[in-house]
Amino acid sequence: MSADVVDRVFAPDLRERLARSVELAPGLLTGSLTGADARAVLADTQILVTGWNCPPISAEILAHAPRLRALVHAAGSVKPVVTDALWDRGVVVSSAADANAGPVVAYTLAAITFAAKGALSTAAGYAAGWPPFAERTGADARTVGIIGASRIGRGVIAGLRASDARLRVLLTDPYVTREEAAGLGVELVDLSELCRSSSIVSVHAPQLPETRGMVSEEMLKLIPDGGTVINTARGSLVDTEALARECGAGRLDAFLDVTDPEPLPPGHPLLTLPNVLVTPHVAGAQGSEVRRLGEFAVGEVERFLAGAPLRGQLRREELSRLA
Repeated sequence: MSADVVDRVFAPDLRERLARSVELAPGLLTGSLTGADARAVLADTQILVTGWNCPPISAEILAHAPRLRALVHAAGSVKPVVTDALWDRGVVVSSAADANAGPVVAYTLAAITFAAKGALSTAAGYAAGWPPFAERTGADARTVGIIGASRIGRGVIAGLRASDARLRVLLTDPYVTREEAAGLGVELVDLSELCRSSSIVSVHAPQLPETRGMVSEEMLKLIPDGGTVINTARGSLVDTEALARECGAGRLDAFLDVTDPEPLPPGHPLLTLPNVLVTPHVAGAQGSEVRRLGEFAVGEVERFLAGAPLRGQLRREELSRLA
C-alpha cells in the first residue's frame, strides 16, 4: 500500500494495537518498504501484513523471510499476492475479504432497489413528465437472479431474504447443492433459466477462465424486456459490447461498478446511455470504510498470536474459486 492508503487503513489506534503485538512477535512488518530495506526487515519478519498493490509473495521473496509464519492481507482479493510458495512453506494465509464484502453487499442491495423502481429509466424521462401511476414499478414479488454464491453473493441473498417484498430469488452456482440452496432460501437453476426468469440479474461469480464472458450475448437476450443487469464482481464476466447493444436498444438497464476493459474508453456507449450507471469500482471499502480492513487485519494478527482460529484463513484448494 502507498503511505496515504496505509494511514487510512491503519489509523493511529490500530497501529498502537499492532505495536502491542510487536512485543510478542518482534518481526511484525507493516508499511511500505522496497529493495534492500524490505529484504532487511523480511529477515526477521514472522507476520507479514499486505494490502493493495503488493507484489506476489514468490519463492524469491520468501527466501529473504526465513521466519515468516503468517500473511494477513488487509484488502479484498488475495489472488494478486499469494503464490503456491506460501503454502509450500506452511505459511498461514488470511484475507480481510469478509470486511470488504459488507460495502459491496450494501451497494448491490441499493442497486437492486433502484432497479426494481425503474430509477434509471424514470430519471432519463424526467424532463418529459412523471410516469403515470399505472406504469410505475416496485420490488414486490420480483424475481432476482444471483450469479455466484460467493461471500458477497450470499450476503446479497441474505439481504433479499430479509426483505418484506416477497422476492423470489434464483441462484446459479456449480458448487452449491440443492440442499445448500434450500438452506439459503433460494432456488438453484442453471444460468439460462436464471436469465430467462429474472427481471434483475446480479453478478457475484469469481473471475476464472471458465467464467469469462459467462453473461454472454445469448444470456443477455434471455433476460426479459425491462430487465436490469448489476455487476459488482469483475467486468470480464459480462460481454461488454453485447450489454451495450441491449441497453442502447432500451431493452435492458445496467448498474456497473466493474467493466471490461476498466476503465472504459472515453465516449463508450455504456458511459453515455441514460439507462446505465457506471461507477469507478467503488462498491468495495472506500474512504471511511477502509478502516474495516485494518480492524480485521489487526484482529487476525492478535488471534494468530493467541493461537486462536483465524476468521479469514484461506486454504490452497479454495483459491481457485475465489474472486
